[in-house]
Amino acid sequence: MSPVLAGVLQLLALMVALALAYRPLGDYMAGVYSSPKHLRVEKWIYRAIGANPATEMRWPAYLRGVLGFSLVSVLFLYLLQRIQGSLPGSLGFSSIDPDQAFNTAASFVSNTNWQSYYGEQAMGHVVQTGGLAVQNFLSAAVGMAVAVALVRGFARSRTGELGNFWADMVRGTIRILLPIALVGAVLLVACGAIQNFAGIHPVGQFMGGSQQWNGGAVASQEAIKELGTNGGGYFNANSAHPFENPNGLSNLLEIFLILLIPLSLTRTFGRMVGSVKQGYAILATMVTIWIVFTALMMWTEFHHGGPAFDIAGGATEGKETRFGIGASSIFSVATTLTSTGAVNSFLSSYTGFGGGIAMLGMQLGEIAPGGVGSGLYGILIMAVIAVFLAGLMVGRTPEYLGKKIGTKQIKFAACYILVTPALVLCFTGVAMAMDTPANSMTNSGTHGFSEILYAYTSGANNNGSAFAGLNADTQWFNTSIGIAMLLGRFLPMVFVLALAGSLAEQKPVPMTAGTLRTDKPLFSGLLVGTIMIVAGLTYFPALALGPLAEGLAS
Repeated sequence: MSPVLAGVLQLLALMVALALAYRPLGDYMAGVYSSPKHLRVEKWIYRAIGANPATEMRWPAYLRGVLGFSLVSVLFLYLLQRIQGSLPGSLGFSSIDPDQAFNTAASFVSNTNWQSYYGEQAMGHVVQTGGLAVQNFLSAAVGMAVAVALVRGFARSRTGELGNFWADMVRGTIRILLPIALVGAVLLVACGAIQNFAGIHPVGQFMGGSQQWNGGAVASQEAIKELGTNGGGYFNANSAHPFENPNGLSNLLEIFLILLIPLSLTRTFGRMVGSVKQGYAILATMVTIWIVFTALMMWTEFHHGGPAFDIAGGATEGKETRFGIGASSIFSVATTLTSTGAVNSFLSSYTGFGGGIAMLGMQLGEIAPGGVGSGLYGILIMAVIAVFLAGLMVGRTPEYLGKKIGTKQIKFAACYILVTPALVLCFTGVAMAMDTPANSMTNSGTHGFSEILYAYTSGANNNGSAFAGLNADTQWFNTSIGIAMLLGRFLPMVFVLALAGSLAEQKPVPMTAGTLRTDKPLFSGLLVGTIMIVAGLTYFPALALGPLAEGLAS
């Protein structure tokens, strides 16, 4: 079987599995967030944190819950790292330096999971399992809660109430993330991923030196790492490490977990707003972009651009022979079009255009299908922009799901789409103008610029994947990327919840003959065009200086 055919068959198998899970999971999640009942364990949690799950919140109160909970999470994870040297199960590792502890705390709480450290050489079992893995659940649940709040903004009328943050966050964790992650962890163990609390042990002599391996609760962390679109690996090699991703079957399972909830949330959206066709329109937009990006990535990496590629059968440098070019391309697109950040290959070794495709996937806002929760609310913001543009073209007040998109709503949406590009481009410009950050680049020229552009694109868009080749473990990068991650996560949430509150206060607008049908293929096409134009106009000059220039020169 040719490598190209193998890649295509894996893609088809993945699509079939996702299609089978789409309807039952989407309906189940809609029931979870709409149910008036609370499980006994959930009641214990509410009692412990002093929350009343029956209290409805307007958007400022909902936002205070999101920010307050996240602030406490950052402080807890920061302190846990700072006292690691005194904790049992630290494997002899010392406490984490302040700048790196801040970066890691900001990273995992913001669902970015950017890592400027070697996991197996820095973090003990307590920090890995009691700190990082816990945040993999909670940060994902926060993103889902914000997405559900926005959906309620479209579904409700004549009220500013968006639900209860504490109930949404706890339910997302207990009823959705925990059960699926448990099944995923068992399947990963069956595939060969490790799950233990073993210490550091030598494994033999290699090339005149000794090698040591760590044990760890890897499969359980790997499952939620992918399911919650987190991406932080137990080992530095991430999903290229055989302890995390042993074979081709586990590789497909991990991609499935990455895409499962973001795609199924479109069904949840359709059920909660009372029209599954609206969910299908959003799904069609996501799938179209995902398939096009995957096809382009596979083409660029299989493309024979010289004698070395002819002999190897494609751009094989930096790719695991266990997976090959096809599976590596599918994985890289899945992670950069979501906010996962996991990698099973070395992105810096991709072709110039291949690296640019991965970068552009994040710069779209990671909305195809995007992160857990963040993908749905991101693409709904773009849908608001799309209907606004359509309204301008026909001279009619734009409407979406029976709600008028007026001055207030479009300001919130515009602020949302401007936040992350401003963070990415400003931080990249400052870093390139300074001497110290530039010295961290392994490569010069266009590829070196891509390393820094990718780092801030990954941080501000809460992705977490690394282009590699950049020494990011410096005070400048730990601090600046940490700030970019926090602002890139929580500033957009401010505008999402404000938009949700303004929509929930409106009364529904009746559909007329002139109303734009947002459940038709025409709207999906308009939405795809809006997404590509907004991202293209924003990032094209920066991309032209980096991956596009490198690709054209090769």
